[in-house]
Amino acid sequence: QLQACGGGLVQTGGSLRLSCAASGRTFSSYAMGWFRQAPGKEREFAALISMGGANTYYADSAKGRFTISRDNAKNTVYLQMNSLKPEDTAVYYCAAKRFGVAVSATEYDYWGQGTQVTVSS
Repeated sequence: QLQACGGGLVQTGGSLRLSCAASGRTFSSYAMGWFRQAPGKEREFAALISMGGANTYYADSAKGRFTISRDNAKNTVYLQMNSLKPEDTAVYYCAAKRFGVAVSATEYDYWGQGTQVTVSS
């Protein structure tokens, strides 16, 4: 089970840190991803991190502004978002994937409930 939190309302240029806590004892066996879905749009990939945290990958829209990290001792993955823009407004979801990494949402095994991020102009 994944529980995401940390969303909120922030002004353009502001920052937010999302957290996603996982239950269970196998968190370190899963690659983790963050996705987002804006109203009327499809869910899109934002960032991913490998099981051990050594490898990360970002969508072009997130590069240079977002940082994904994880603490396997705390069963938690984070998404630090800086220099936020109105187009970052979306519901953000964390997801877990066994066996490798992927940018496609369909390849993830478990999903959190989502946390709303709203960036005002």
